[in-house]
Amino acid sequence: MAEVSETREHLREGKPFIGDRHLRRTLLFLLVITLLLFGALLLDIWMGPSDVARVVTPSVVAQTLLRHMPFLHPLAPKVATVPYADVIVWQERVPRALAGALVGMLLAAVGVAFQSLLMNPLADPYTVGIASGSALGSLLIVILGGTAWLGGYAQMVAAFASGVLAVGFVLFIARVGGRISPQTLLLAGVIVGTFCWSLIPLIVTLGMQAGADREARIMATLFGSLESVDWQKLGLLLPFGLLGTLLLWRLAPQLDLLTFGEETAAHLGVHTERLKRTIIVAGALVTAAAVATAGIIAFIGFVTPHAARQVVGPRHRHLLPAAMLLGALLLVLSDWMARVYLFDIQVGVVTSLFGVPLFFVLLRKQLREPF
Repeated sequence: MAEVSETREHLREGKPFIGDRHLRRTLLFLLVITLLLFGALLLDIWMGPSDVARVVTPSVVAQTLLRHMPFLHPLAPKVATVPYADVIVWQERVPRALAGALVGMLLAAVGVAFQSLLMNPLADPYTVGIASGSALGSLLIVILGGTAWLGGYAQMVAAFASGVLAVGFVLFIARVGGRISPQTLLLAGVIVGTFCWSLIPLIVTLGMQAGADREARIMATLFGSLESVDWQKLGLLLPFGLLGTLLLWRLAPQLDLLTFGEETAAHLGVHTERLKRTIIVAGALVTAAAVATAGIIAFIGFVTPHAARQVVGPRHRHLLPAAMLLGALLLVLSDWMARVYLFDIQVGVVTSLFGVPLFFVLLRKQLREPF
């Protein structure tokens, strides 16, 4: 009985028994991915089309970056000033690269939370209708011209409002007898998501007649793009994403308990119904911010939780940062490849091209080790 009581206390506090060896491996993995992400960000900021690469050298990039950083500008290398370097590097590439990293982190965090909540390895922001609902609102505000007079704020608010509305319908459909089961939640998400997707072609058809500028925004939302990201959009993304991610981080110990089953989690003091609602609302907040910033980007929130779980295990205080760093790395590298080698196609296309074979490999391994 003493052992059971001790185990229960560890689980209630979100402290499963983890050996030092596993902890060292987790920390090493996080360190390696962080260094790779830092390198990918520098690569994404430095490299571009060949005609620009001849003048935007690593020295010019270093000079531009350090000049904008407090207390570090004296370290900037003394090189000849390159015309428009500040615009190319600081105004275009830096916010684009940082937004790619943030969006990748946010989608991965939601994927981790939803896969644990639904106890389904196929869950991601698209599963419960949040992404399609957010995309619907984002496209609608573009068609109505709201971005012309409210800028990025209009798209962000519209994406969040429509995402929350979609979540409201999902919760309404899924609630049976005052409870929400993962199975009904998943089915309700498919219903609402399919309905939203059915409206998107109508909106796209109307938008294609509204001018080239709106047509470009529609294509960027549908296929995912970081091309239009600037410091304003990045500033809008940060508070939304930070709030939702911190909320998911605080709920990590309860998600650990939920993986043992709802009855066990409730017995250990978790209010399971409130936990479900909170995670879904936090997921809507994070997904809306990501969709409004970069459009629909597939497979990041789907694949990265699987890959991270293979290395760091299922504990969410380890899994969340690992998946988020992987998501950031994957999206930054995808954007770099799309911009430099693939004629600047939408980054969502690249993530799908890489996500499908990666998921196939993970699925083959998952069949041998059930979720």
